[in-house]
Amino acid sequence: MGAAYYRAESESGDHIEDPSEDALFMLLDDLNGSDNTFIVIQPDDEDDPVWFTSVAVLDEGGYEVVRHDTTRREHEVITETSIDRIARELTIWMTARSISAR
Repeated sequence: MGAAYYRAESESGDHIEDPSEDALFMLLDDLNGSDNTFIVIQPDDEDDPVWFTSVAVLDEGGYEVVRHDTTRREHEVITETSIDRIARELTIWMTARSISAR
């Protein structure tokens, strides 16, 4: 098995190396408003990662999605209600970063 490029980790401690879109969907589906409220995804084994993304449950419903990449000077915060859409868009976003890092 090759090296992991990024890691998704939830507040509850669940983590997946190089998660697929389906794996992200499952992590997102497990989020709740009490003890598992967020997921952070960032490059594996970096003390000061150049990019990260996070998804957090909002009190009023839906999710806050943050995408941050210092090398591309990107910082975007959006709200979304569809975990399917979040998983798909984050997979595309993270793949672009892991490919450029290789």
